[in-house]
Amino acid sequence: MSICTLYNLNQFEDKRGSLVSMDNQSGIPFDIKRIYYVFNTKLGTARGFHAHKKLHQVAVCISGSCEMIIDNGLIRESVKMNSSVIGIDLPPMLWHEMHNFSKNCVLLLVASDYYDENDYIRDYKDFLGALTP
Repeated sequence: MSICTLYNLNQFEDKRGSLVSMDNQSGIPFDIKRIYYVFNTKLGTARGFHAHKKLHQVAVCISGSCEMIIDNGLIRESVKMNSSVIGIDLPPMLWHEMHNFSKNCVLLLVASDYYDENDYIRDYKDFLGALTP
């Protein structure tokens, strides 16, 4: 059983090229309040290593590739991110890490809320403890 939800983003093509749009009508399960992207990641560097208490995100690798590790406290999965038309769901309380960035990787994230440091769980043991009622 997979804990990973992938979204096939709507791609529009014509003689000029391609376009992808992300909003509630394209399947994003929240109103987008913030957009950011990760790029120029040094080879061998990993990022993430956190979960969010309330924030919901969708990640899309719009250029290059990376590996997304997701973990719900019971199952740990690896997803190869290498498509500009596939998004991965990162709901609240899902540990995530990004590894193996290609030289040209651009990882775009859309988020349900603004940045709030208090929403982060940055210690894996604290994450596991927060899952237990």
